[in-house]
Amino acid sequence: MSERTEEKWVNIDEVADYLSVKPATVRDWIRRGKDIPAHKIGKQWKFKYSELDAWVNSGKSAMG
Repeated sequence: MSERTEEKWVNIDEVADYLSVKPATVRDWIRRGKDIPAHKIGKQWKFKYSELDAWVNSGKSAMG
């Protein structure tokens, strides 16, 4: 039997806490097309920490 070690999906509140911003800021980034790696699953936005880290490290989080 193989063990699955997949990264779990997190929600906007968890992302806001992780990035030290307000949830409204994360929603604004999504709405304004800031290239934040967000995935719509059902009616909710979901994220993976590894993708967020890559986004921050790429410098895209600091753009315009």
